[in-house]
Amino acid sequence: MKHVLTGIRRFLREEEGANAVEYSLLAGLIAIAIVAGAGLLGTNLNTFLNNVGLCIATPNVASCTAPFGG
Repeated sequence: MKHVLTGIRRFLREEEGANAVEYSLLAGLIAIAIVAGAGLLGTNLNTFLNNVGLCIATPNVASCTAPFGG
């Protein structure tokens, strides 16, 4: 019985496998952040380029202004 309790205590204290799980979770969260950021960047870039194309096609439209205030 004492050997069983010693084995259980040793198993509960062991932390070697925890590193792999922590790194996996961290990599997954980083991947989610990259996908979300790329999606947002793609949407904003698409809108910007559509506006540039519209301003090139019809330069007198009131919404055609310099993007950086110039």
